[in-house]
Amino acid sequence: MIKRLYNWILSWSESPLGWLALLFIALFEASWFPLPPDILLIALCLGAPKRSFRFATICLVGSVIGAALGYGIGHFLWISPDGTPTAIADFFYDHIFSVESFNNVGSLYDRFNFWIVFTAGFTPLPFKLFTVAGGMFDINFAMFIIASIVARGMRFFLIGWLIWKFGAPIKVFIDKYFNLLASLFTVMLIGFTALAFWLFGSGDTGSTDTSTDTIETIVTEETITTQE
Repeated sequence: MIKRLYNWILSWSESPLGWLALLFIALFEASWFPLPPDILLIALCLGAPKRSFRFATICLVGSVIGAALGYGIGHFLWISPDGTPTAIADFFYDHIFSVESFNNVGSLYDRFNFWIVFTAGFTPLPFKLFTVAGGMFDINFAMFIIASIVARGMRFFLIGWLIWKFGAPIKVFIDKYFNLLASLFTVMLIGFTALAFWLFGSGDTGSTDTSTDTIETIVTEETITTQE
């Protein structure tokens, strides 16, 4: 099933409407679609390297709109008036992500709002899990959108720039190492930020514990990608 879906996504790279397919795949991936838009983004950029940044922009716009959609699903459609999960929530739990993963993300939002959205947007973690949870747990919407723009923009424009700069040979590198390097970069960025707060902030050891928890959580949550 996933293989057929993958091939269907790639088939759009040969269509004049490939850019429109990219927009909607990026939009739906941020709320429920199982495969990332990177698949079509890479194929379109390889077909027209000079338009790589245009495709990255389209992908970013779709993904941020999709993030807002995911937030809306979590905020308005997740819990029924009697306090039980709605049919939509049950569908997501059965087919998109587990109850345990969803609740784990909710507990992380209590401490690491911006960084959790950034991590999910830039790394291979399933972005949809974090967008829906963001709405359900009512995190600040403006912060949520800003983090989504920064993270998704960095990811898609980095892919676009690599193909614009190096062409087809870079595809092998992206396929093999991009997600790993993105994850390592995020861990390092968050770690250095936490260290800076500890050195120049209050100096409480709790800050150090927080940074350690964050890094451990990121590594653990990467296992969720098998659901993609």
